[in-house]
This record gives sequence, structure tokens and C-alpha cells, in this order.
Amino acid sequence: MSDKTPPSRSHGRKTIRPTLQPRDLMEQDPELARAFRAQIITLFPEAFPGTLGLSLTGKALKEGKWQLNTVPLRTFGEGKHRNVDDTPAGGGAGMVLRPDVMAAAIATARASQHAGAPLIYLSPRGRPFTQRMARDLATRPGVTMICGRFEGLDQRVIDQFDIAEVSIGDYVLTGGELAAQVMLDAVVRLLPGVLGNADSTEEESFSDGLLEHPQYTRPAEWQGRPIPPVLLSGNHGAVADWRRAQSEALTKARRPDLWQAYKDRKD
Repeated sequence: MSDKTPPSRSHGRKTIRPTLQPRDLMEQDPELARAFRAQIITLFPEAFPGTLGLSLTGKALKEGKWQLNTVPLRTFGEGKHRNVDDTPAGGGAGMVLRPDVMAAAIATARASQHAGAPLIYLSPRGRPFTQRMARDLATRPGVTMICGRFEGLDQRVIDQFDIAEVSIGDYVLTGGELAAQVMLDAVVRLLPGVLGNADSTEEESFSDGLLEHPQYTRPAEWQGRPIPPVLLSGNHGAVADWRRAQSEALTKARRPDLWQAYKDRKD
């Protein structure tokens, strides 16, 4: 085995069964061969699963509805100190992730990834991540994500592998690990059987291009503020109309970009 081949690290499996044969809890479970497989190329594999190991996504991970593997980038570094970056060509501040190092990590990730799983680089200059993109990714067999650090990734490796660049917002993070967790949370909850109630995903913000309507629950009156009477009327048609009107009003006031896109689709 090459000293640049990283140890396999995966999270999530269906069940634990008694056996006379010792079993590595981090090994890749063959029962998960058809599960959605997320791979993360990162300098900080210890950051995962992070919040993805909690609540519904964590439960789904343990049940084998999806699988999470980390590919430690440092393992592929050059020299005694496993360097993964170098100074920017042409000068400037910061460091840039080397293309040869990243290419080796990508090759290892692809060797165990499903065919058809997209390769994504988390980058502030990327295409904005949307609910539509989350729904599309949830139909794929998996995804491989590259978490950037420093000043970014050498453009040549992006071009070589035709890597899609995706951003979760117009701001800069110290690395792509949090962005990867945000994206995976949005995707995993859309996988079959994760939420349990398929209707939930149809009524959420952005499901039809609008922000979600206000939500209420008991008590019927709190601090002098009652639940809108229509929600207690039992008239499902009136409730649906009220919720649609609220969603449209909120979207028009808070997100004129979404409102314009919504109107354009209706015209």
C-alpha cells in the first residue's frame, strides 16, 4: 500500500449484529452499496459528521439511508510535512492548494464513489446553492465535495476534472467544511425515508419558489396574541388560500428576486 493512500473512514451503517469475526466499525459496509454516498475531501476529517450526526440526518446515517466518507487531504501532501499548498503564482497573499495533491485525493475518492456522482468544490465564487440544486443532488447516487482552504484551489485541477463550483452565500468562510455540512443537510433530508412525511418537503420554504407561510401551534392565545382564526376553522380550502397569500406577501416583501422569478414562471 502506498504511503499516500489514506485510511478508509466512513460513517453510518444499517445494523450491528453479533458475529464471531472482529469487525472494524469504520469499515465500508457492503449493505450500503446502493445508499446515497457523500464523500468529503478535507484537511479536517475530524469535522465530520458534525451536525450531520444529529437529529434526522444522524438517525438516517445510522440506519444506512446514506453514507459519509472523508478523504483526508493531508495524506496526499508532499514531503516530510505533507505540504498541500504553495505560494500563489504571480505573487500575492496567502497560499493555494496544489493541483497535484488535490488530483491524487480526487482519484482516490473516485475509485470508491458511485458512477454519476457529481464533483463539487465549495467556493464563494461558485453558483449559488438553491433548493432546486438540493432536490437534484438528492436524485443522484452520491456526491463528492472538496473543502477549500487558504486562497483556494489551483484553477488547473478545476478545469482538468470539470469541477462544479458552488457557493452557499455571498460571504467568505475559513474553509468549506461548514458549507459542505449545510449542503448535505439540505440534500439528505430529501432522501426517501429520512423525513418520514413526504408532505413536509412540499410545504417548506422554496419548495415552490416562495418563502414559507407563518406557523402556529398551541396555546390558542399567547401573550394576548391569538392564532389566526382561519387556521382553527377546519376549512382546509380557506387554510390553503391563507397560507398561499401569506407566502406570496412575505416573498414579495423580503425576497423581491424570488418574487420576480415566481411571477415570471406564472406568466
